[in-house]
Amino acid sequence: MSTPSSQPTLVTPSLLRDWDLPAPGSDKYSRGSVLVLGGARATPGAALLAGTAALRAGAGKLTMAVAGSVAVHVGVALPECGAMAMPETAEGSLTGEGLESIASYVDRADALLIGPGLDDLDLTEVLLRGLLEREEGDGGDGPAILLDAYALAGLTRVEDMIGPWRGRLILTPNPTEAGVLLGRDVEDLEADVAAIARRFDAVVSCQGIIAGTVSRGSVESAGPEESAGSPELWKITTGHGGLGTSGSGDVLAGAIAGLRARGTSGVQAACWGTHLHAAAADRLASKLGPLGFLARELADEIPALMLELN
Repeated sequence: MSTPSSQPTLVTPSLLRDWDLPAPGSDKYSRGSVLVLGGARATPGAALLAGTAALRAGAGKLTMAVAGSVAVHVGVALPECGAMAMPETAEGSLTGEGLESIASYVDRADALLIGPGLDDLDLTEVLLRGLLEREEGDGGDGPAILLDAYALAGLTRVEDMIGPWRGRLILTPNPTEAGVLLGRDVEDLEADVAAIARRFDAVVSCQGIIAGTVSRGSVESAGPEESAGSPELWKITTGHGGLGTSGSGDVLAGAIAGLRARGTSGVQAACWGTHLHAAAADRLASKLGPLGFLARELADEIPALMLELN
């Protein structure tokens, strides 16, 4: 595989306007389905933030598979979703069991987001292994797989099994999590994000840097002409320091999942989603101040921002 471009492509509003999102379609089924798997008893809000962002980004259907003790609460807090109760420990962590109860939802999903609100690394590993074992022999067909939070650390533990997910992965680490994926400290964000993308055959969005592969012509005039399948780097040109707030990463992961479910490529979903996340922070900063806006307010800005870009 060739090395990525030395200079990232800047993700500007004009680039995105030339990189159209899929048409809305005639009904919710035409805009894709997202399944969020996470939400331990102590952290159901992370899954709620991700699910809300997926819907705000235009996904047609949303299912939330969360700890059984909070499933009803999640369904009431976000009545637009279907809420599935997953087996949990006495402390409220998902055990990684009970995947057969959501097997049909996994199979029908266009994007499967794993990680928001998971709180036990060992059990997250069990969960990932169980999902991968279901796909053995399937030839890698299935939904896009988005991993965030504890699922990123879990990925390093199941790396020998991820063949079915290669080419379908989208990873949304922060710099600390990027270091976990690499097994070392992050030294050069652009180079290291590209290294993660190559290692896991994934699209990666980390602190405004996106790495992935784009086939020739898939971005039309928006990006440099590269040979098909070569890795590229992309850089967000907006964003505000107030994004460093609890739950912000869950919103980012959810927005990318929603866009991916609508039928975008992984790179397009990551570039659009990361831009929308950052632009939402800019808009809130201008209205509320540089600090103090909440992660849940970011998702509410996404529909208007998409309208302005489309």
